[in-house]
Amino acid sequence: MFENQQSPPQNEPQGEKPPSILDKIQQLGQTTVPQMSDSKIHCLTIIGQIEGHMQLPTQNKTTKYEHVIPQIVAIEQNPNIEGLLVIMNTVGGDVEAGLALAEMLASLSKPTVSIVLGGGHSIGVPIAVSCDYSFIAETATMTVHPIRLTGLVIGVPQTFEYLDKMQDRVIHFVTKHSNITEDDFKELMFAKGNLTRDIGTNVVGTDAVEMGLIDAVGGVGQAMKKLNELIEKNKSDLSSDEGKTTLN
Repeated sequence: MFENQQSPPQNEPQGEKPPSILDKIQQLGQTTVPQMSDSKIHCLTIIGQIEGHMQLPTQNKTTKYEHVIPQIVAIEQNPNIEGLLVIMNTVGGDVEAGLALAEMLASLSKPTVSIVLGGGHSIGVPIAVSCDYSFIAETATMTVHPIRLTGLVIGVPQTFEYLDKMQDRVIHFVTKHSNITEDDFKELMFAKGNLTRDIGTNVVGTDAVEMGLIDAVGGVGQAMKKLNELIEKNKSDLSSDEGKTTLN
């Protein structure tokens, strides 16, 4: 007897191959991608130069603000994310783009902790202090200097007034979100002799904490511990608010 055996169709589309570890490393720089359910904390990195309205050369390591802004909005909307860890190693960059990121981080309703590793220079300073609590590595540095313009500048009084107003925005934001006074921050910004070819001050880890610019010296472990504490405190505050609403 011959059994009626059907051979599989030759043109049947085969399923896509799952991405290999090498593909993940090339695309994302890591071997595994954590899923939303795996962690209640989201890690956001601010690295290289903060790119603004002008695109920087391809060889520059950049953080594009148009990529970061949607991430911050998604973090605020996602109920599975309870806290945000911002890891920084930046030389600074576009002032308005940096201030936009700092304002968005400061306005998040969820607990946020920042940590400066390597450097948090220039417009990276407002971003570092925008979170609920800030850490800096012992060997990390932060450069505080006046705002500068690059490219064609129109030499009229209005240009200098514009620069002065923009500088005031940075000073006001930093002093509002940290423990440093306005006078002390301006003293760091306009100091002469600390930087070889520029006006300003290079502040190292412990000094930044002593001046009130950053909250504490620490690394990733301390930052994660503090963020978990803030998450638990936020949960208890929310539950107590719900209890008051119910009683009313």
